[in-house]
Amino acid sequence: MMIVTLILFISLYLGANFYVFLRLWQLLPAGSFLRPVIVVAGAVLAFSIFLVFLLRGHLPVPLMSVFYKIGTVWLFILLYLFMMILVLELVSLTGLFDRTAVMRSNWITFGVLTGITALIMVAGSVNYHHKRRVTFKVDTSTVTGTKLESPIKIIAISDLHLGYTIGTRELRKWIETINSEQPHIIFIAGDLIDSDLRPLVKQDMASVLRQLHATYGVYIAPGNHEYIAGIDASLDFLAQTGYTVLRDSVVNVAGLNILGRDDRTNKRRMPIGELTEGLDPQVPLIIVDHQPLSIGEAEAARAVLQVSGHTHRGQVWPFTWVTDRIYEDSHGLVRKGDTMVYVSSGLGIWGGKFRIGSVSEYVVIELI
Repeated sequence: MMIVTLILFISLYLGANFYVFLRLWQLLPAGSFLRPVIVVAGAVLAFSIFLVFLLRGHLPVPLMSVFYKIGTVWLFILLYLFMMILVLELVSLTGLFDRTAVMRSNWITFGVLTGITALIMVAGSVNYHHKRRVTFKVDTSTVTGTKLESPIKIIAISDLHLGYTIGTRELRKWIETINSEQPHIIFIAGDLIDSDLRPLVKQDMASVLRQLHATYGVYIAPGNHEYIAGIDASLDFLAQTGYTVLRDSVVNVAGLNILGRDDRTNKRRMPIGELTEGLDPQVPLIIVDHQPLSIGEAEAARAVLQVSGHTHRGQVWPFTWVTDRIYEDSHGLVRKGDTMVYVSSGLGIWGGKFRIGSVSEYVVIELI
C-alpha cells in the first residue's frame, strides 16, 4: 500500500510539473530566450526534491541544504501556479474569453500568473516569520479537586523542524523570545528535528538548545520526524541538550505529573491508561503527545491538559481544510470533558518558510 501511494504521489507530482511548465512555455512567445530557461528551470526545480530523498546522507551538508530549500520551496510555488492555471483553463471552457489569445504567447497572462504567485509567497513568508503568542489559563482544581500552591507558567512549542531550512540564527531568536517569558516549565511536543541530524551536528545546535531555560526544566516527547531522522541517533542528540526525553514515561515536577508519550510511529507504544496506573488522581496530570489522535484517552485519564502538535494546521491553504477534516482538533484549544487540549500549529515549519492560512506560534499556559 505504501509503494502504491508513493508511486501515485510521484506520478501526480511529475504530472503537475509537466502541466505547469508546458503552460508557462506556451505563454512565452515563440523564439523567446526564456523558453529554454523554462525548460532548464523546470528540470532543476522538479527534480531537486528527489535528490533530497535519494542522496540524503551522501551529499555535503551545504549542497544538500541548497537542494532541500529549492525542492521544498518549489512544492508550494507549484501548488499555487497549478491552481491558478487550472482555474484559467476551467473558466475558458465557459467561453468568457478566447482561450488561445489568453493562454498562448501572452506576456500579460505570464506576468499576472507569476506576479500573483510571487505576492502570495512573500505574504506567506512574512506571516511565517511573525510568531504569534497564544495564552490561556487552566484551572487544575476542576479535575483534581485540589489547588496548586502557586500558579505555574508553561511554554509549549512543537514542530521546530531544525535542519537544512531552519538553522542556528533563527533558533537563537526563538530561544531569546521564550527565555524572556521566564517560564517554570517548557514542553516540546515533538519534531524538534526535521529529517537529518547532519546539519544540526555541523552547526552544533545542541549547545544552542542548551541555552533554553526553565525553572523546572525542558521536557520533550518524540515526534514522527525524530523517527525519520533515526530514533536512536535522535535520542543521542537530545541527550546532549540536557532536555528530559519522555517516551511513554511520567515524571513528577513542581506538584505535577508530566506524561510524555512516544510517537505513534512506534506501534508498540503504551496506552495512556497503562502509563497512568497507580498515579495519585489528586496530582494534576499533563500529557505531551506529538500527534493529536488520542484526545479521548487523555479525557479518560482525567488529564487537566494535553499538548500536541504535528498538524501544522495544513501549513498552507487549501491543506488547512484537509487537516481540519482529518483531526478532531487540528489547531487550537478544545475542551473534552474537564480536559483541555491544545494542538499547536508549530513554531517552525516543514520545507519552504510559508504560512498561508495558518500561523507559527508559541503557547503560554498558566496553571492556576
